[in-house]
Amino acid sequence: MAEVSAEARIEAPAGKVWAQLTDFSSYGEWNATHTSFPKGGPAPLELGATYEENMKLMGFPAEVVWTVDELEDCRLLTTRGKGPMGVNLAMRYALAPAQDGGATTVRIEGEFTGAAVSLMGGKLKDSATAALQESLRKLDGLVTP
Repeated sequence: MAEVSAEARIEAPAGKVWAQLTDFSSYGEWNATHTSFPKGGPAPLELGATYEENMKLMGFPAEVVWTVDELEDCRLLTTRGKGPMGVNLAMRYALAPAQDGGATTVRIEGEFTGAAVSLMGGKLKDSATAALQESLRKLDGLVTP
């Protein structure tokens, strides 16, 4: 198993960050691992919704079928996915608004399990952590003026 996480404070209200985070038509503008949605993103975004995503991690393409596992508007989105070679993935996006409501702490956590993960655990963890950090930088750039 490989677990990864990254966190950033974004100087924008949680509603604005959430709107960008869940706008699947512009997902590739901030998500560093995303390449495309072959059939579109989850529409509508709701518990149990499934969708396919093409990704690239460690330079390798992967097709993942995701299911929305948890959903709290403007606070939490958790998805679970099945990828190639028996790899299972989980992604959790948690938003915590600041006391004054003008900024939001965004935390992304990922988990990769399966036999193939144990073979490349260290490299996968480093690559995925870097991708999460890059994604948060890009997300910040899209929602803050």
